[in-house]
Amino acid sequence: MSILTASNISQAFGADDLFDNVNVQMADKDRIGLVGPNGSGKTTLLLILAGLLEATTGEVARARGLTLGYLRQEAVLTFAGQDNTIYEEMLTVFAELRAMETRLRELEAAMAAGEMGEAVLDEYGRLQEAYDHGGGYDYPVDIKRVLLGLGFGETQWQTPLAHLSGGQKTRVLLGRLLLEKPDLLILDEPTNHLDLTAVEWLEKTLRQWHGALLIVSHDRYFLDKVVDQVWELTADGIRSFRGNYSSFVQQRREAWEREQQLFAAEKARMEREVEFIRKHIAGGQSDMAKGKLRRLTRDIVLVEQAGVLATLDEMQNRSWLEIGGRVRTLSINEADKRIRELQPPSGRPPKLNIRLEVEERSGRMVLRSKKLTVGYPDKPLFQTDKFELERLDCAALIGPNGSGKSTLLRTLTHELEPLGGYLRYGDGLKLGYFAQAHDQLHLENRVLDELLLHQPLPETEARNYLAQYLFRGDDVFKRIGDLSGGERGRLALALLALDGANFLLLDEPTNHLDIPAQEVLQEVLEQFDGTILLVSHDRYLVSRLATQIWEIVPAEGDDELARMVVFDGTYEAYQQAKAEAANEPPEIADLPVPTAAALAAFVEELTAVPTPPAKKKKRKWRLPELEVALDEAEMEMEQLGLEWDEARRRGNNDKATQLEQAYNEKYAEVEELTAVWQELNG
Repeated sequence: MSILTASNISQAFGADDLFDNVNVQMADKDRIGLVGPNGSGKTTLLLILAGLLEATTGEVARARGLTLGYLRQEAVLTFAGQDNTIYEEMLTVFAELRAMETRLRELEAAMAAGEMGEAVLDEYGRLQEAYDHGGGYDYPVDIKRVLLGLGFGETQWQTPLAHLSGGQKTRVLLGRLLLEKPDLLILDEPTNHLDLTAVEWLEKTLRQWHGALLIVSHDRYFLDKVVDQVWELTADGIRSFRGNYSSFVQQRREAWEREQQLFAAEKARMEREVEFIRKHIAGGQSDMAKGKLRRLTRDIVLVEQAGVLATLDEMQNRSWLEIGGRVRTLSINEADKRIRELQPPSGRPPKLNIRLEVEERSGRMVLRSKKLTVGYPDKPLFQTDKFELERLDCAALIGPNGSGKSTLLRTLTHELEPLGGYLRYGDGLKLGYFAQAHDQLHLENRVLDELLLHQPLPETEARNYLAQYLFRGDDVFKRIGDLSGGERGRLALALLALDGANFLLLDEPTNHLDIPAQEVLQEVLEQFDGTILLVSHDRYLVSRLATQIWEIVPAEGDDELARMVVFDGTYEAYQQAKAEAANEPPEIADLPVPTAAALAAFVEELTAVPTPPAKKKKRKWRLPELEVALDEAEMEMEQLGLEWDEARRRGNNDKATQLEQAYNEKYAEVEELTAVWQELNG
């Protein structure tokens, strides 16, 4: 059943057209993701569809009695009561049920006092049935489920709304909308203020949603999980694609390639028509040539006005024929000129035009740690038993906000010292660091000046380079302090690409980037010939890149530290392992549900690489000779690794097997020496 129809919607601000010719329809069970570049008008279109903004032209029709909920991207204060607490705001959704509760208590008191008349009993029966049918016995549980799901612990429920941050207020509004259960729920960037756990909870909730959904989000993984249709907004209107986000990407690429082929074929046909007409216009077949020129004029006008696909469609109906009566037939020279000026269809999917080049390959071992403690002298954040990165690995570091992810990166760049444990870097490393806050940028500088400060280049070469990151024309003279978050991110990436680093430490690199820019960055990183440690809430990026998952698991008690658990595998394998561990049936019926720490330990135990027991009697080492022995063992391990790679590349399986065994034995020796070194260093 159709619940919303928009016809010929356009929006302009002054002389600037934002979008034109938007025609869409929604049914009662649709789950639609609205995508498009930043500035294309997605939020504006949502406001129009929700009835909060009038379009420049066109109309929107909504089904009679339609209930509509709208979550704005910014924290617009639309609370039921500004003086409410979080929990009181949730209760406003159930005002009618709570009024029934009050009346039921009054009737119960009356009956307890002996008023057992027919009218009292009838009213009580009707009210109790309505209360039950309306969910009166369930709504306290629903409120608890929603608040906990969105990250509000029970200790926060009595917090006044006035004391909340903008992001917390947006979460409260989202919670209220979920409890209201409108027929059409419109969400503008609903995951912006949610941590990973809350996002996953919201995904599950929306997958079970009984009404229609219209969502704008830069979270591609979220769209993949929730929507089954994608609208792509451009200046020319909306194109609709069936399927989730990944399906949309594939369909869009195929559609663009098909349009390019059709355009090339149609333009070639028109060029052949021109040659035929030139040849026959002055000869004995001039009438036929003039007729062809009239038809060619119609084709040219249609392609210019509506594109090649619309032209091919229109040729099948009468409107194509009617154009001949509305346009002046072109001369053969005019037709030839107009055909040569025709441009191929726009809307090409993002095309990779930048690269992160590695100046020099690192050694096989990039980073190794044991018993590392990360944080600040007065505030340790987490510890980990061990981790290791080898060349071409990509580790994705995930965990709650404030758990210490950025702090680990700052520790690895030597900005902070480890609080304990062992941290060793491989040979030939060149680090490149992308900070979430872009605090390496000088806010008072202009874009061009910042680039030249980072690497002296001729100005023309510098400007051409910046153009690859969409800083064109006068954009290069903008002050960095005046740039948007997305622009600062693009500039930071431009500087990073100049470094030639072979080990990238990336802290939320897709923050503030629209989906096309995210896709470009993803392609760049997929082709990167080095090692990556990635902190990101962008699960789509993590799922495409990660070969290891490092998860910071919160501590169970106040006197414990959080732990970082290492999973050797992809993000999908990590999710599956956690799900299987969580659903493992206990051997004894009354066993408690595993805690987060127990679950983390279980996953770590499953994925840990066992260290062979030492076969030799332990030697008593002195520190100087131990460090020499450790360096020699690591160099031998590195050489064995290179020989092992070469044997596998040449297909010499027997030799590769021998070298693999030798490498593993040397690896065990390095592990043993490392443990001794750690003991001696106290």
